[in-house]
Amino acid sequence: MMLRGITLLWALVSLTQQAPSQDKCVCEFENSENIFPREKLSTVEEGASKCNSDVTPQQTLDLEILLLGLKRRLPQLEGEVSILEKEDDGDLYGVVSLQVVENELLEIRRLLDRLNSTSRRYQRLTVDATKQLEDLKEEMEEMEMFDTLQVVKGQQDNQRLKRDLDQCRHELQPSIHPTTRPERDCPHGDLKNVSGPRVYTAGEYPGSYLYGAWGQDPKPEVGKEDWYWVVMLTSGNKFSNYVRRYSSLSSLVIGKSVPGNVLIHTANPTTNTIQGPNAVLYGEALYYNCYNQAAVCRFNLTAKTVTDLKLPPGTRYNSKSNFCHLDECYHFTDMDLLTDESGVWVVYTTTQDHGNIVLSKMADGEELKLTQTWHTSVYKQGVTNTFMICGVLYATRYVDQTMEEIFYSFDTMTGVERFDIGVFISKMTPNIYSLNYSPVDQMLHVYSNAKMVSYKVMFS
Repeated sequence: MMLRGITLLWALVSLTQQAPSQDKCVCEFENSENIFPREKLSTVEEGASKCNSDVTPQQTLDLEILLLGLKRRLPQLEGEVSILEKEDDGDLYGVVSLQVVENELLEIRRLLDRLNSTSRRYQRLTVDATKQLEDLKEEMEEMEMFDTLQVVKGQQDNQRLKRDLDQCRHELQPSIHPTTRPERDCPHGDLKNVSGPRVYTAGEYPGSYLYGAWGQDPKPEVGKEDWYWVVMLTSGNKFSNYVRRYSSLSSLVIGKSVPGNVLIHTANPTTNTIQGPNAVLYGEALYYNCYNQAAVCRFNLTAKTVTDLKLPPGTRYNSKSNFCHLDECYHFTDMDLLTDESGVWVVYTTTQDHGNIVLSKMADGEELKLTQTWHTSVYKQGVTNTFMICGVLYATRYVDQTMEEIFYSFDTMTGVERFDIGVFISKMTPNIYSLNYSPVDQMLHVYSNAKMVSYKVMFS
């Protein structure tokens, strides 16, 4: 009896659950539209992303740099051939000059090979990208059919109306000439790249002096336009007391010094002689860090006189704030003398600047003085070298034993700092002890472990 009652109760509950409520209705929904192809949309997005990664502005820049390098090197080759024709003595001098020309021809051939290879690769990429874009366009047009509410069309109409409205407002406003910052007086453009080594020589004393500097005078006397100079730190790789002159690049390569040494003092080191490798020649005067002083010395090669300029109080010297990388600091590089199209600059740091680079412009005249100073935010001991081009300071850092990176710039006209330059220098030896730009031929002159190397700067 009890079992039968339980069975009836269960049946009643089941019937109550199945019976529809009087105040509710049940509807069946059927979608007559096609299902939106989400998988196809994902494929289109992936294809668009691939196109963006495959085709970049950098590829155009690469071609421009290769073409620019070729454009600059052909006149250089013509000049070197002309020098060979004029100065060939039929002996060792002519052989070395011919070797320089052969090296230049080899560099041009490599550049042409790279240009051809790059052009073919980009041509294939262009064809592939064009086909991908056509396919993407067709797929997007197919998916627009699913936009039955015309949302996309409405957005396009709104964008067009907004553009027309902005144009109308602009036409009603009076013409205003915007204020523009002054153009930089630089005939080359912006630094874009650096060539491979153009000159590589051990010079007159192979392996003898690890530290030094070399280059050309950007403001030479008449008749000395082709002359080169070298400073070698002959005392403990720290000090020197003379500058050595060469009448041409070929003379420097073969070690034929004419007129020879120009002596600052017979003692080495002593007051006002050279300390550290960062020296430059400008206007027949050698600029360098004075021995044991927080000062810049200027040695007049004609008058054989030295003038010194004390740098601001707190300037660090005597290897207290060198150029460095993780494995090594370059001793007595507290100060760096630089040249560009406008004259001589000096890089240093002070205790007040907490080790950050300070840049000062030196007066181009009889009086040795600083005309203007800039304070940067780049830490000097995180830098391996600096150089100037058209009033812009560039700094390098050590990457590995084969590569150096130009990573930083400071524009003295605008005060803008950049840490994303990303131009690399292929090194011939692990460390670059001095680096300077020559506005004469737009070359970077490097003194590196007793080797002299030069690189061509490429501009936009």
